[in-house]
Amino acid sequence: MKLIFVYNANSGVLDKIIDGAHKIVSPSTYDCNLCAVTFGKFTEDGLWKDFRENTAVTMEFLYKDKFLQNYDTKNLQPLSFPAILLKTATNLKLFISSEILNEMTSSEELIKAIKKCLTPY
Repeated sequence: MKLIFVYNANSGVLDKIIDGAHKIVSPSTYDCNLCAVTFGKFTEDGLWKDFRENTAVTMEFLYKDKFLQNYDTKNLQPLSFPAILLKTATNLKLFISSEILNEMTSSEELIKAIKKCLTPY
């Protein structure tokens, strides 16, 4: 089992530069709340980093273009980003939706939601 975190951003160099500038100039209109709650303007959020490094769950982090290149999403439609998906040996399913992620204001909220959603597993 692994969690796949998909950012609402693309992986190109120019995309990264524009996203970085957007986070600094107008953070309230930045399109990727997953990135906003896990990273500050320049570094990874400390609470999030500690959780990520010390949790037993395997995690994969992808930009949306790389995710769409590597995973079959036809059974997940409609799928919006950012999103967190759960990958098992036989299945890929939505774990935490963009609607929920976009309401979060802190890494603490994200960590609590992940722990709660992992309870059945």
